[in-house]
Amino acid sequence: MSTDAPHGAEWGLQIEPPLRLADPERHTWDESADLVVVGLGGAGVAAALEGVEKGLKVIALDRYDGGGSSAANGGIYYAGGGTAIQREAGEQDSVEEMYKYLHIEVGGVVADQTLRNFCEESVATVDWMLGHGVKLNAKVWKEKTSYPPLDYFLYHPDSSLAAPYARRAKPAARGHRVFVSNGKKAWGLGFGIYEPLRDAALKRGLSFHKYAEVRQLALDAAGRVVGVKALQIPAGSPEAQRFGRYIAQAAKWIAALPPSFPLAWFTYAIGSWYLRRAQAIEAAHRQPRWFRAARGVVLSAGGFIMNPAMVRHYAEPYSSGLPNGTLGDNGSGLVLGASAGGKLDLMNRISAWRFINPPKAWAQGMMLNQRGERFVNETLYGASLGDAIVEKQNGKAWIVLDARLRKQAFEQAKDPKIVPFQRDVAMLNLLFNCRKAPTLDALADKIGFDRDALRSSVESYNSYARGEQPDPLEKRPDEMAQIGEGPYYAIDASIDSRLLPMATMTVGGLKVDEGSGVVLDAGDKAIPGLYAAGRNAVGICSNIYVSGLSYADCIYSGRRAVRHAAAMVSAGS
Repeated sequence: MSTDAPHGAEWGLQIEPPLRLADPERHTWDESADLVVVGLGGAGVAAALEGVEKGLKVIALDRYDGGGSSAANGGIYYAGGGTAIQREAGEQDSVEEMYKYLHIEVGGVVADQTLRNFCEESVATVDWMLGHGVKLNAKVWKEKTSYPPLDYFLYHPDSSLAAPYARRAKPAARGHRVFVSNGKKAWGLGFGIYEPLRDAALKRGLSFHKYAEVRQLALDAAGRVVGVKALQIPAGSPEAQRFGRYIAQAAKWIAALPPSFPLAWFTYAIGSWYLRRAQAIEAAHRQPRWFRAARGVVLSAGGFIMNPAMVRHYAEPYSSGLPNGTLGDNGSGLVLGASAGGKLDLMNRISAWRFINPPKAWAQGMMLNQRGERFVNETLYGASLGDAIVEKQNGKAWIVLDARLRKQAFEQAKDPKIVPFQRDVAMLNLLFNCRKAPTLDALADKIGFDRDALRSSVESYNSYARGEQPDPLEKRPDEMAQIGEGPYYAIDASIDSRLLPMATMTVGGLKVDEGSGVVLDAGDKAIPGLYAAGRNAVGICSNIYVSGLSYADCIYSGRRAVRHAAAMVSAGS
């Protein structure tokens, strides 16, 4: 892993060194505001709305149409402590139980007080979202699943039901799935949160500039960030209209299939074709514009998962995963922050998702490493499985089933309640990514397992399933099935599995002061006037991801930054 301050050119980014201004008042600014928000996704829209609500003048800049990965995701928002939706559903939860659970997952990447504050604000934040037109629903799904049936909207989006966690923190359904009229799919639903917040901000005076790529920060003589330079296609021009059409097509094709679907690479390729044409328009028609930020710049431009060279540089073991992001997740916001001296941290942390339930039969079987040894509780949330596979097993893993479990998996995959992409992925892998052998020794030889290791793993697992001894990985007997008579099957669940891709997203970013969101330098000193939020910052979800936690962290960190900036205004600073 490298944590050196980047320049970006080697990754296809064209971020310029900061402009140093002896007297910002003498510089020619095209527009001025109290705050300039760079990237209007989940964190950016939260910052913008918080700012205009507090009476600040806010300008938001986005290279595309806004929304980013937040608008394109599955529409899950992680919240607890007794939200209005939880109460309506009859779910018993408290701030303390939410904190106890997340404390396990967060793993110390933020201070305990920061995490507790996040949990304490959760109920009020949901009320704030509901008050601005976000629609949620209290129909609850209580079973373990990677994503709930499409007519359910509150569920367990984490490992809280798994025994190692349930004994330490009382489980509760904390995944709040947005309720939208066309929500009959499992991705592209995050707009149900983003658009109401965006519209509320615009109604209250937000100035939003589309097709504006920020390339440079401006600093005053004291080192305070006072503005940005953006390259923008003139608003309302024929070029802007053509660019918008190309970008819409690119985004449509890139989001046409969920990242875990095997043919997603094909739709990504079509989207990239449109993207190249949009970039040609940018190259020929953009003009530089300077935006003054009297009280601060908020970097909220997403992660870097869509920048393969950057992923290889910081997190090479994940480079064969399937990127889960949108066009803006190219790392530009991170490089902007680093250009002003901001410290990048946890850039090697990637959330990699290996979901194996549904079908439930897969999770009842065994997950083995390349030697044939079991290494993880198969009931854990997909990001925990992915982390165990990549970080501890060199990216290699296999799901081992017997004939009975494989038959059950086929039957479960046909259940009309499961999401279509879950069904399709399961069926495809059961048919075409399933190695078959008549005996365990033959399966070991075909996969490359150690014969003795495989036999020992199966014998031990069967004894746990029969309840003869406790599973060291704390999987309950009723969550297991004995691996009985052959034939036996092994599904390739590795990060580079051809038919079972592992979706990935970046969770590292700029190090910030956790009380304010101000970016810190290598010596942990604040860079005045520069804030980072969402996936431009290290945050709540920067250790192990659970569904909806990034969206929740975006809202939390975006509002945090603006609260600090507004307080500075009030203090006359």
